[in-house]
Amino acid sequence: MAAASSSSVYHSILSNHVTGRVQSQPRRNASFSVRCMAEEKQPQQPSSTPMTTSSSTTPPPAAQAPIAAPTFPPPQAAPKKMSTKFTDLLAFSGPAPERINGRLAMIGFVAAMGVELARGTDVAAQLADGGLPWFIGTSVVLSLASLIPLSKGISVESKSDGVMTSKAELWNGRFAMLGLVALVFTEFVKGGALV
Repeated sequence: MAAASSSSVYHSILSNHVTGRVQSQPRRNASFSVRCMAEEKQPQQPSSTPMTTSSSTTPPPAAQAPIAAPTFPPPQAAPKKMSTKFTDLLAFSGPAPERINGRLAMIGFVAAMGVELARGTDVAAQLADGGLPWFIGTSVVLSLASLIPLSKGISVESKSDGVMTSKAELWNGRFAMLGLVALVFTEFVKGGALV
């Protein structure tokens, strides 16, 4: 009886030990795929033949942590060389026309509103009352002052920083052009000065 009981104890210990060992072993036939970082934009295709790994080199899948791929900034394009030819500077998509018109509109809008507040005359009356030579003179001086740096290859963007950026000047010029047109149109419809 003692031999039978000791045999059953050994059998239960041995079966528990073997069962526990089998359950704790990692999977041996885990499949994985390798992809290159250069192929990151292409859709991932599943591997047709699974690769096997040894349990001694790879931890079980539950213990693996995902590795994030490093991110790199997009490559910067080299700045385009600006053409210094007079026809290219004054072309429709060139750097000069909108800047010159915006600068003239900013000066014109402020001057028109200032004279209108001081004298009570509209823009048409201001031009007829000696304002036309001032307008032509200002246009010539400002156009030359804007074209000379551009003809030497100095771009507006290279000299802008802080609050006074080239984009801010461009948008202020656009608003001033719209404001000057709206002022003249409103005075024409009203038949006199706005203020």
